[in-house]
Amino acid sequence: MSDTPYSSQPPKAFWRTAVAETGIWGYDGLFRSKWKLPANAAFATYGSCFAQHISRAVQANGKPWVNAEPAPASATKEVAARFGYGVYSSRTANIYTARMLELWVALAQKPERCAAIEIWENEGRFRDSLRPAIEPEGFGSHADCLEMLQNTARAFGRSVREAQVFVFTMGLTEGFEHAETRQPYALCPGTLAGSYDAAQHSFVNYRYPQIMKSMKSAVRGLRALNPEIKILLTVSPVPLTATATGHHVLLATQYSKSVLRAVAGDLAEMAKDIDYFPSYE
Repeated sequence: MSDTPYSSQPPKAFWRTAVAETGIWGYDGLFRSKWKLPANAAFATYGSCFAQHISRAVQANGKPWVNAEPAPASATKEVAARFGYGVYSSRTANIYTARMLELWVALAQKPERCAAIEIWENEGRFRDSLRPAIEPEGFGSHADCLEMLQNTARAFGRSVREAQVFVFTMGLTEGFEHAETRQPYALCPGTLAGSYDAAQHSFVNYRYPQIMKSMKSAVRGLRALNPEIKILLTVSPVPLTATATGHHVLLATQYSKSVLRAVAGDLAEMAKDIDYFPSYE
């Protein structure tokens, strides 16, 4: 038999030797970083709910973690976490979709754009539609809500400028937008705050081209804030809690994760400053 491209491949290239025979605790060679980072390289972390584990792991391993919006000194650890401090590098709460990341980067570049973000009022309490649960009881006024959103937008920008590595965990393809302005929401209006209006609120299951477009836009914005930033992408292994597609949630989850994994992988292949870490796998 003649040699083929498989003849010189190492054991990690074959399912039997790399997976079947090793068992789950024997995996090796799953990830090798593109970059040689200094020991004190600082990480900023954002994304879906799974990204909280990335934040904790960075700190637990003694790596510098950017906290651009720290809790008040008087707050206990429990209170700080309840109000969204110390979970991500700024108080964005979960960023589930690429479209949401694109918007946060745009707000970081120009915090005055926060004035266009929809703010919901329920029973005299105010919540911004990008992170409606960040204040458990909501804000006391529209002005306070907007001011705190602008503060977080500025903190997001600081975290990018202070970090060497920006970690983003991609979570969902499904989301909701305003039918006219196309502003994305953190969650479906009416599930926690606001009220759902079928004439105003559109369900979107973002496709590969839309997600890639949003991610490329976000990457351009991150580079504008910090030309030296490196971007590490992951995909959350957490399944969808629910789907609005009409499909079985198992199929919807598989579709969502497959598309996100494809986008992340292609972005990592396109640029030296973007890498992919296999948290999904």
